[in-house]
Amino acid sequence: MARLPLIAQSVRRKRIGAALTIWLEICRIAIWFLFRMGASLSLHTYRPMIRSYTLDFYAKRDYVKRLVYASDETCIEQVRMNITAFFKLCEMLESLGGLKSSRNMLVDEQVAMFLHIISHHLKNRVIKHHFRRSKETVSRAFHSVLNAVIRLQDVLFKKAEPITADSSDTRWKWFKNCLGALDGTHIKIRVPTVDKPRYRTRKGDIATNMLGVCTPDMQFVYVLPGWEGSVADGRVLRDAISRTHGLKVPNGCYYLVDASYTNCEGFLAHFRGQRYHLNEWHQGYQPSSPQEFFNMKHASARNVIERYFGLLKVRWN
Repeated sequence: MARLPLIAQSVRRKRIGAALTIWLEICRIAIWFLFRMGASLSLHTYRPMIRSYTLDFYAKRDYVKRLVYASDETCIEQVRMNITAFFKLCEMLESLGGLKSSRNMLVDEQVAMFLHIISHHLKNRVIKHHFRRSKETVSRAFHSVLNAVIRLQDVLFKKAEPITADSSDTRWKWFKNCLGALDGTHIKIRVPTVDKPRYRTRKGDIATNMLGVCTPDMQFVYVLPGWEGSVADGRVLRDAISRTHGLKVPNGCYYLVDASYTNCEGFLAHFRGQRYHLNEWHQGYQPSSPQEFFNMKHASARNVIERYFGLLKVRWN
């Protein structure tokens, strides 16, 4: 009879153990079910948000890093400037040009996108694929950087200063009060088929006629792009002078020009009908008249704009 309580206690423990085991199994199944449901919910509900703000963002940043920050060689090939110049440009556009980072795009990506487009003549849909952005985003970023660059014109464009009488520059000391040189150049562009006849140059290229004005130390002071390639240089200059905020020449000063422009107040051309171009002065030929001497010095000084155009096209082609 003494064993009955012990047997009853043992049976009770077994029942409690079995019930506990069943309860734990139910809990395990419930937890597993809830975990699967929660994982499924988070997978389908929150994955787009996570990808948008983390994975995609860093993937796009990785492309910019490979495009710009990998090496100076890669940076020059892709955006036509080294890393130091790119960083300085971004800093100027942000601090002086008013360019700002958006929620999903930093300033350097906007600048890299802008430079990549104008460096390689890429279309909107190509940049969309490379940078994994929408066409609207690409267009908005391009115009934001462009507007910031325009705001920097007072910083980027040097103020022209006349040559003084005591100048020691062997090229420019002959031209007192000269501000520099100007000329037009053709830059190849892509235009709709209907507009190609207007932009076709005499050499058959589709290009725009750009007026450039620079100082003796090869710094731009004025640029007027946009004219059709078929337009004469003189007409582009007349348009630049007639604009409200166009090219201004102070009284008593002038720019050196070639035979494409009229020899008038503010613009000094060479003597026509005489030797002029630098290649004509090779082979040890010496001027035989005051007009030829003037033309030789004029060509030597005015060549600064030709060299600048050459550097510009080498950098962006």
